[in-house]
Amino acid sequence: MDRTTAYASTPAVALPAQGTAPSRTTRAGERVAVVRDLRDRAGRGPRALLFGPRDVVVITGLPGSGKSTLMRRAAAGRGVDSQDTRDRWDARLAGVLPYAAYRPLVRLAHYAGLRRALRSGEGLVVHDCGTQSWVRAWLGRAARRRGGTLHLLLLDVPPGTALEGQRERGRGVSRYAFSRHRRAAARLLRAVERGTLPDGCASAVLLDRAAADALTRIGFTG
Repeated sequence: MDRTTAYASTPAVALPAQGTAPSRTTRAGERVAVVRDLRDRAGRGPRALLFGPRDVVVITGLPGSGKSTLMRRAAAGRGVDSQDTRDRWDARLAGVLPYAAYRPLVRLAHYAGLRRALRSGEGLVVHDCGTQSWVRAWLGRAARRRGGTLHLLLLDVPPGTALEGQRERGRGVSRYAFSRHRRAAARLLRAVERGTLPDGCASAVLLDRAAADALTRIGFTG
């Protein structure tokens, strides 16, 4: 696994373009995943992550880990967040119906908006709940069709911290749903730490809370 050594003295880290996706090759001919591990640095990591102009960046992690907060602060208006879609529907229906009743409509609206954003061809940051692997596969195919590639930003936050994050925002998920997210996140984290990335993914960046808080820009070149 390729562990970047960039600290605050290096303000930005550029992730691999499509030409190097999904991995690099060692002298022995083995394929090695490109993984940047920015955890355990007390916030002394890079301040920006840079991607190709047509790339798709997926931010995933437990509910309450800070995905939406990171997107609002660092994605510079180039993000598609499922939470934003839910908030719009909640404003109209939460006082009338339980969320479970209109959740399928929220998901349809989110994916329709995501499809429109992908068709623009511009660099894009996407909030991924992590439990639907087909979503990442779809995003990988879409990125390739438009001449870009897929990258993964994984927020590695302890479950207790994520639950506290849910309490701070005044909204949580059920115990069952959180357990599903926790299992899916653990599987993905173990795979990435082994250097095994999801199909079609060019690189992964591992972030703890301090590393995520240090980021001020998730940008696109060109």
